[in-house]
Amino acid sequence: MSRNVCAIVPSYNHWRSVGAVVASLRQIGLPVFVIDDGSAEPARLVIAKLHDAARGVSVTRLEPNRGKGGAVQEGLRLALAAGFTHAVQVDADGQHDLGALSDLLAISERYPAALVSGQPIYDASVPLGRKAGRWVTHVWVWIETLSLRIRDSMCGFRVYPLAAVTPLLARERLGQRMDFDTEIMVRLFWRGTPVAMLPVRVVYPPGNTSNFNLLRDNWMITKMHTRLVITMLLRLVPILLNRPPRLAGPDPGGI
Repeated sequence: MSRNVCAIVPSYNHWRSVGAVVASLRQIGLPVFVIDDGSAEPARLVIAKLHDAARGVSVTRLEPNRGKGGAVQEGLRLALAAGFTHAVQVDADGQHDLGALSDLLAISERYPAALVSGQPIYDASVPLGRKAGRWVTHVWVWIETLSLRIRDSMCGFRVYPLAAVTPLLARERLGQRMDFDTEIMVRLFWRGTPVAMLPVRVVYPPGNTSNFNLLRDNWMITKMHTRLVITMLLRLVPILLNRPPRLAGPDPGGI
């Protein structure tokens, strides 16, 4: 199967960094779907000016704000409608080391049916509370998947195989906000999508605009894990029967 890869960049008020992210993606030849998730001024105007269809940059504005998950899902639908086979998800805030993108894409090319995700390596800039909270989610994901293969489900730097995403978007209601990245990864794993993890450097740049709402998003993530655990118990047999194959190359992280 021939591969046709694009990038999806969800953005909410990241007007200082999104332009550099888009430019880096275009430098390596990826068409880019920027999803402006209801940004306020001056971000709205800055993001709108990035639209340049002739040069492979498409800007779609959502109004009102849907949340990160809603923005990425809109991007995935646009990528599917445009005939792409794979989509790279990249955050707009400049946290991700785009120098690792070539390695992500190389793994995806070797394993086109796999979800290839970054596994964050943090420096001292990561807030301690965020780092501790991620470990709570890691443990829940290991329970929900009955596996240790997903080392980190919260990294928004990944390559989706759109053939696997299509039926999931059609049949499941996925989280609309910060619960999205984890939920789609778990549900794809349940459906037999292999997972490959690549260590990627992640930083919190000075002046970084975080859209993580401590109370609201932690509550949504708690509800998501409750929902996933109950669903896992109800669908245990088909989940076990659809267990994805282990990949021979990347370390999938355990059982």
